[in-house]
Amino acid sequence: MKLQNVHDGAVLVLDNRTGETLAYVGNPGDLSSARYVDGVQALRQAGSALKPFLYELALERKLLTAASLLMDSPLSVSTATGIYAPHNYDGHYKGPVSVRTCLSASLNIPAVRAILLVGDEAFASRLQELSYSHLSFGEFYGASLALGSADVSLYELTNAYRTLAAKDVWSKPSLVLTRENAVGKPVMDEKAVFIISDILSDRGARSLTFGLENPLSTRFWTAVKTGTSKDMRDNWCIGYSENYTVGVWVGNFDGEPMWDISGMTGASPVWLEIMNFLHQNISSSPPGPPEGIIKTKITYSDESEPERHEWFISGTETSRIIRDGPAEGTAKITYPPDGTVLACDPDIPEEFQMVFFSATPQHSKWKWVLNNNLIATQNSPVKWQPKAGVYTLGLMDSSDSILDSVSFEVRGDKPKSN
Repeated sequence: MKLQNVHDGAVLVLDNRTGETLAYVGNPGDLSSARYVDGVQALRQAGSALKPFLYELALERKLLTAASLLMDSPLSVSTATGIYAPHNYDGHYKGPVSVRTCLSASLNIPAVRAILLVGDEAFASRLQELSYSHLSFGEFYGASLALGSADVSLYELTNAYRTLAAKDVWSKPSLVLTRENAVGKPVMDEKAVFIISDILSDRGARSLTFGLENPLSTRFWTAVKTGTSKDMRDNWCIGYSENYTVGVWVGNFDGEPMWDISGMTGASPVWLEIMNFLHQNISSSPPGPPEGIIKTKITYSDESEPERHEWFISGTETSRIIRDGPAEGTAKITYPPDGTVLACDPDIPEEFQMVFFSATPQHSKWKWVLNNNLIATQNSPVKWQPKAGVYTLGLMDSSDSILDSVSFEVRGDKPKSN
């Protein structure tokens, strides 16, 4: 891979059940640009490898389902340092896309819309629960955390995926097995984890970006995700079978960018070779659905995706996704504008202070979600009593598709009462 300016790499292989470290390769040895650097423990930008944990949290909180539609269209998010405008890897936009396809095909814009719904602080807290020990608070990263702007190690990332393989139970990996290592703690929801694993193993959904034939397509059951950091400095491939979780990183220890490297051409071929070796004489079966999971045939009213059978957490199922909202790009929150700072007036009684959320077109019946909580299902405008804090307001249609979202802040002392 020297023709692509790739000089370093690292591999970690874990036993799913026990957490035993089966292979630990910190660098390529004499071929490495820095043979004494441990690439398993070194901190690098995660890229798209964090997306499964974002969508798992959205499913767990029942903010989204695997069938929900997210808009893959141009998006700008106001931040304290300016405008954040993410782009997809291939530079193209797909319009309304289901969560299943968004994750499998690793679309960036829908992931940013998902974190605006879930909240960056909530996502950062979940990652910290999974023992990403070097993470800062969510506001430090903002919406870019959805695309892996945080620095993580291959050790942390591989074990987090092992937690998905273990159905939601996190435990510490170790070179030497002890009773302490065997003690696990539930971190995620088993039902949501099952759906994420099913999505990550979906060859068909992945084909929108990567095609049907690629190094992620194994002859046995696996769930896998790639990631590439900004300027192609880091390339990841992390995935698991029934028994093993394999994490691969390739790049350069000095941070120099690689040339023309993607998740399919960098770490993935190495991951595939290791997985094939591990399964020379054993098979790998998909996990069975846990209690509280149901499978339902779904159709899309706009035919944005073909009909299929989809997994749902019980109580969130639907048989038809109806897009009753406006055409792509026309649904918009008109007040408050993104980045607005509002102020409470301490001289006005609290019950007389109101903010009116509005959207266009006004005749449509929206679902209004404020900081992950449904606050109204009605036409625009929506009356809300302001309280000091930082908020994300989301606009959703009846199929729980996110159409627009804005962030705003309310400042001020507590108003006087009568």
